[in-house]
Amino acid sequence: MPTYEHTATYAAPVEQVWDWYNSPGAFRRIMPEWEGIAPIEAGALVNGATTRFKVSLGPVKMMWVARHYDVVSGEVFNDVMEKGPFGKWDHEHRFIGVDSQSSQIRDTVQWKLPFHPLTFWSAPFTVKGRMNQMFAYRTLRVQNDLKRISQFADQPRHKILVSGSTGLIGLQLCAFLSAAGHHITRLVRPTTVLPPDAKNDNVIRWNDQTGEILEGDLNGFDTVIHLAGAGIGDKRWSKKRKELVVNSRIPPTANLAILLSKLDKPPTNFLCGSAIGYYGNRKDEVLTEDSTPGDNFLAEFCQNWEAAAQPAVDAGIRTVWLRTGLVLTPMGGVLKQLLLPTQLGGGGPVGGGRQYYSWISLDDQIYAMHFLMMTSSCKGAYNLTSPEPVQQKSFAKTLGKVMLRPWFIPVPGFAIRTLFGEMGKALVLDGQRVTPHRLLESGYEFQHTELTDCFRQCLGKQRL
Repeated sequence: MPTYEHTATYAAPVEQVWDWYNSPGAFRRIMPEWEGIAPIEAGALVNGATTRFKVSLGPVKMMWVARHYDVVSGEVFNDVMEKGPFGKWDHEHRFIGVDSQSSQIRDTVQWKLPFHPLTFWSAPFTVKGRMNQMFAYRTLRVQNDLKRISQFADQPRHKILVSGSTGLIGLQLCAFLSAAGHHITRLVRPTTVLPPDAKNDNVIRWNDQTGEILEGDLNGFDTVIHLAGAGIGDKRWSKKRKELVVNSRIPPTANLAILLSKLDKPPTNFLCGSAIGYYGNRKDEVLTEDSTPGDNFLAEFCQNWEAAAQPAVDAGIRTVWLRTGLVLTPMGGVLKQLLLPTQLGGGGPVGGGRQYYSWISLDDQIYAMHFLMMTSSCKGAYNLTSPEPVQQKSFAKTLGKVMLRPWFIPVPGFAIRTLFGEMGKALVLDGQRVTPHRLLESGYEFQHTELTDCFRQCLGKQRL
């Protein structure tokens, strides 16, 4: 029977690493972005607890159920697959203290594919590479999470209210903050469907269009993070879609800011979503937080979006606007949309490819938000983009190289305008060369400054 072994080293005491793994957000954090895994239940590290998730095997979705056994707190836990794609999967996680400031996890997996007598000869080729990438990703993610958490180890944990917790960024943000020891409550509408692994989380329900609190109390939170709203780049911009984008963000932001301003115990911090669309189409102009706003639909919308939070500012709440760029992850957003065309060899320059893409990795998006939350001197607008925006043709070339696909077949601009209309022009053909001047000035250190490194990590293409 094949056995897989992997040892990872962490610059943290073994107790801290165990606590990270035992947090509610840990499972979502260690799951590789490219695998399309959907957590259903994340069991605590106790005997008999189960972890369930859906995993994609090509077009097929399959449930994986694992049960913990032989758990010794702070030292070891095992999980055995009770249902899933393997013929057998028995995984030991052993935690080893190296010294007072470092530790290791030694993973040992005994496994076999279904129909083992027929498949054992191919197993090393079909499974081992995938496992190598999975454990490399897991190791790096845990190392980075622990490093970011340790930066603020001397500060108390926050009681945090998060809106938009079911979105692309919100899911990972809540998982990371939970793993960092913060207490998370979700602000949701009555119709919001929570992810299965969050079904027991604390929630406050509200009518975002009227500001009425239907269930719960907003008093007593240290931080409120407001990310909710309809996707800006999800669908073609019809009149109806524009109205949805506007109405899902501006009135709720204003309502929430007013509610916070009137509380007996208002939060200390208010982090509010925004976007680099604030600057409009500026071609090659280098844009910082001090640059003037643009004048197209997206720019005017972002200005009104940010202005809606002013009641919180007037009430003395430290307010941060998160002007987010293109967040790169195969789980959603622009990168997910580009994967299939690139896989098929159609990921070349779009509309000439000279327009700038101001991108940020999902990890840096999360870590930067955490940094801004924990750094009391930070307030006002911050660009959440990599220090190195790239032209679209360079973006396409880099993605093609990482995926081992051609990157030179062009896509004419008129095709984008025909397919996506105003949205395609604003988000794909118009360029924005945005830099995170204030974020760098505040002392934040980026995890990913090179596009190649970002793609390799999130797509499971790391050089091992």
